[in-house]
Amino acid sequence: MRKYRLYLIEDEFASHYFGRERMFFQLFQEYENTTGDMRSILKKQIAYITKQLPALRFHQLIQKKLGTVRGFKVENGTYSIELNGKLSVATMEVKDDSIIVDGYGSYEAETIFFEVLRKCESSFLAVDLENNRFGWLKPIKERKFV
Repeated sequence: MRKYRLYLIEDEFASHYFGRERMFFQLFQEYENTTGDMRSILKKQIAYITKQLPALRFHQLIQKKLGTVRGFKVENGTYSIELNGKLSVATMEVKDDSIIVDGYGSYEAETIFFEVLRKCESSFLAVDLENNRFGWLKPIKERKFV
């Protein structure tokens, strides 16, 4: 099982830390593994670098783009896609501060969710703390100076 938490990073931090995504990953990892006062400080740092999710807009977008996809279901605010007889399954839940995507089997079902989200916003960072994986849904192009 893969569990991704997607954060919408403020544009200025996304462009400034392009190529250094590990720093974001370490911040989220430290937050998950810390308690007490330090956890409170890290929560404030995360709130500062992330955007609030426009939940209604995402719900409308998901319904519009995936409503006709075979295997797509909505149940209690959780979206799911089941492909190829359960060979690829993904669920997605939109929270106020992040989007949680769980994937099982092949990557095809979760990729469908990622494609819709990356076309909507350019600074989504996906973090999989259990498997130490992270990356942009839509890689930011480096600026070229002449």
